[in-house]
Amino acid sequence: MNSKYIKEVANDVVHHLEYNAERSHLIIPEYGRHLQKLIDQATAIEDAVERNKVAKYIIQVMGSLNPHLRDVPDFQHKLWDQLFIMSDFRLDVESPYPVPTREVLQLKPEILKYPQNFPKYRFYGNNIKYMIDVANKWEEGEMKSALVKVIANHMKKSYLSWNKDTVKDDVIFEHLYELSNGKLNLIQSTEELLTTTDLLRTNKRMSNKITPTGQPKIQSNKNTKNGKSNSAHKNQNRKPI
Repeated sequence: MNSKYIKEVANDVVHHLEYNAERSHLIIPEYGRHLQKLIDQATAIEDAVERNKVAKYIIQVMGSLNPHLRDVPDFQHKLWDQLFIMSDFRLDVESPYPVPTREVLQLKPEILKYPQNFPKYRFYGNNIKYMIDVANKWEEGEMKSALVKVIANHMKKSYLSWNKDTVKDDVIFEHLYELSNGKLNLIQSTEELLTTTDLLRTNKRMSNKITPTGQPKIQSNKNTKNGKSNSAHKNQNRKPI
């Protein structure tokens, strides 16, 4: 007969519970704590042959946890790297791939240099700033004057693309003077840029080219405008004699 059930003391049961705050930190939590314990046990094995055998078994378990990644190139390489990372680089086994190091893993990427240099006038774009820098390096002459005028017209065109209101040439000349650090000065000149109408017409023409070709074009019926309907449509509703 089974022995009589002995009621346990609640304090003793609670004393043996494990809380996550008291457990060791999981390096890769996606694999769970059981796999982390397997790796810790494999690290403590003294026999090298047995340790390598257990490491290969752990790799098979890790692969079975992610079956959708088996066809991904270098999937086994990734598993072996994660095995060494989860062992805190203490697992001494033979790997078919180069063993990662802690120093390589902790390398930080270089800081990217953002090309935005003048956030005050974003509607001009970065290319305008590059063109202005090139114009500042040119020697004085007709070529430089023509380039500066092209830059000013392009600035006016970009301004009207985002601000549909009209803009005076003096505003463009002041912005050009500011962006060039005072090297390109057209404020006191008598140069006249293209008119707002011409620039808006150019912007509209360019926007029509960008429209998707899959949309059907609506063709107007000249006969309908003149009050005449197509005779073919009239015959469709006519009853046969």
